Amino acid sequence: MIKITVVSDSHGNRRALDGLDTVFSESDIIIHLGDTSADGSYIQSKFPKTILINGNCDPIKLGEDEKVIQVEDIKIFLCHGHLYSAKTTLLKIAARAKELGCSIALYGHTHRPREDFENGVTLLNPGALYRYGEKSYLYLVVNGEKFTAKAVPLNQ
Repeated sequence: MIKITVVSDSHGNRRALDGLDTVFSESDIIIHLGDTSADGSYIQSKFPKTILINGNCDPIKLGEDEKVIQVEDIKIFLCHGHLYSAKTTLLKIAARAKELGCSIALYGHTHRPREDFENGVTLLNPGALYRYGEKSYLYLVVNGEKFTAKAVPLNQ
């Protein structure tokens, strides 16, 4: 069983990131889906198990634009979402994930937590840790070929 914490769109809100240190320490994998990847690098300095993805507000690219990871028996596609028009459609992300043989796609960019199912792919958005508005992150547990995901509101 692998525990994954996914954050996105922190936009410099280090206070919210610091508030997740206990969750991060209990996770097997941490994923920062961009905006800003410097925040992901900040997490990575404390927790080397962090994977960084670049977003559209990342002037210095510290991560990758997209990545596929294998977690137990599940392939997961990681992207920020801006390169796939995530604010208007999820079909492009689902198509890319399917093309890469992934059954899960993690994306950010919209600042809203979501769980959708398109073309055989589960699409999960952790929401945002931006200073303004509601904050949330995603807690994902993978066990073999099964998974469970929960968007968790953060009151900071």
